Amino acid sequence: MKYAFMAAHEKEYSVKRMCKVLGVQRSGYYAWKQRPTSSREKANAELLDKIREAFEISRKTYGSLRIRHYWLRRGYDFSRYRVARMMKKANLVPRKAAKWHPQTTKQRPGARIAPNLLNQEFKASRPNEKWVGDITYIETAEGWLYLACILDLYSRQVVGWAMSDRMDASLVQKAWEMAVINRHPPARLLHHTDRGCQYTSDVYLKLLEKAQCRISMSRTGNCYDNAAMESFFATLKGECAYRVFTTKAEARLAIFEFIEVWYNRQRLHSSLGYRSPVEFEQISLSGH
Repeated sequence: MKYAFMAAHEKEYSVKRMCKVLGVQRSGYYAWKQRPTSSREKANAELLDKIREAFEISRKTYGSLRIRHYWLRRGYDFSRYRVARMMKKANLVPRKAAKWHPQTTKQRPGARIAPNLLNQEFKASRPNEKWVGDITYIETAEGWLYLACILDLYSRQVVGWAMSDRMDASLVQKAWEMAVINRHPPARLLHHTDRGCQYTSDVYLKLLEKAQCRISMSRTGNCYDNAAMESFFATLKGECAYRVFTTKAEARLAIFEFIEVWYNRQRLHSSLGYRSPVEFEQISLSGH
């Protein structure tokens, strides 16, 4: 076990130093390295290569279960627990979703408030049945950026999003307009947000009414009424915006790449049978 550890860390530490720390002889280590490799060791080495490959592709976010499913889709089947043991041995620790810190937006005095039609029913039976929206903060060395997103609850796909230096009605309006262009939602789409002034602005409500939406809003002070949207933001903060970006331009590029390249099209979601949102919708629409 000590020799295996040394072999795995030769690029990081000198053999002499590791021998001293672990209390072994260099001659014994080199003799161990010269011995014939067993079939089990070869299999473990090949598996570790596959684990590292999936781990890097996932931006160091996949744990043992997602890595197993990543390779299962490619014709390789091995135990999740074997993967977990090897990840622990190789010190491959995935990034976790950020802790959820509920954020509040100001409610406009005298604003038109819609009832909570969603009522924490976060499952949808088809695309464009239920959309949820919210705003989050992205920290950069040049100041805050604000990100507005709209999520389709059927597949958890981000169907519309926008970024701005200002958290105003035009920010959520741009996210809505992108979603409409991308999806062409039918009448009676249920659209749920909080009661922030951006979402109760006259211009935004008129857009929803023009699209014949059923408008739904969270109850005052109840962050769990929009938990699906908050869950996405926790994923984004844990996997992409976990650091302070140097510039706003850098943040914009990273958020674009995370949403459009990774999250929507490649990231495996356990709730979708370990498929990406785009793949999940394509399969459901094809009837397979």
